[in-house]
Amino acid sequence: MSHSSSASQASPSPEPAPQPAPSCPFGQAEADPNLDFKGTTPYEDYVQAELLTHAQHLLSDDPGEMAFLVTTQVMELWFTVIVHEWHTAAQALRSEDLPTAMDALRRSTYELEALNAAWKPLARLTPAQFNAYRGALGEGSGFQSAMYRRLEFLLGEKSASMLVPHRGAPREYAELEKALHEPSLWDEVLRLLDRRGYAIPVSVLHRDPTLKYEPHPAVEAAWTEIYVGDPENELVRLGEALTDVAELVWRWRNDHLVATRRAMGAKMGTGGSSGVAWLEKRARKNVFPELWTARSHV
Repeated sequence: MSHSSSASQASPSPEPAPQPAPSCPFGQAEADPNLDFKGTTPYEDYVQAELLTHAQHLLSDDPGEMAFLVTTQVMELWFTVIVHEWHTAAQALRSEDLPTAMDALRRSTYELEALNAAWKPLARLTPAQFNAYRGALGEGSGFQSAMYRRLEFLLGEKSASMLVPHRGAPREYAELEKALHEPSLWDEVLRLLDRRGYAIPVSVLHRDPTLKYEPHPAVEAAWTEIYVGDPENELVRLGEALTDVAELVWRWRNDHLVATRRAMGAKMGTGGSSGVAWLEKRARKNVFPELWTARSHV
């Protein structure tokens, strides 16, 4: 039989077998989410959503007060996580664990950027818009924030007088008093430099931790020595991470100043502060000062 005859009498090709449906990602069967919970959902339990979304008690009829209040509450939450990061970094530096300290400092820069972005809803308030609910604040003022005060204490901006507004809140007062007597993040950095062989004076290492940190030329000299050395030195990377933090704190203070200046000009601040004049003084201060001045000698 010829090849052509065989081809003409061949059976038709079978239909391709059906292929199984592609499996769901991660090997899980496709299913609708569980919607039936007894009481609150696990999500609400974890993030305390009901507490957060019902913590707004407005004191005026102005619709803009909600944005002001929620933005301020968001800032308090960012203060809380940044304080946590800097505590983590300080403890890690104390135990010579630079990778953990660097990770915490790096995370805090992202959190500081988010904190600073929180000014955007408030940064374009006109005086009339701010005055529409300013009276509801009474003597309330941002400088009374206990968590922000703990943030400042970690930067070395210590002041026992700043505990006074919190005498009526035992938990906050105790936490602030403890923070006042603990070494700041900068103190732990300088102790690390001393352990690494840099000439940090005893007067700096054993200073009264309840007092505001004052710059010292020997600390500036130590950072100059670090920066003129190996650029891959882990202390250079630590210095740059701290400088990132310092820059973002400065931006926070400056954004606060600009927002306040736009909203109320040079009027007396709430809580009896001098308002813009007080904020201008704060904005001029450098965080981790010797990290900035040492750059002039490199």
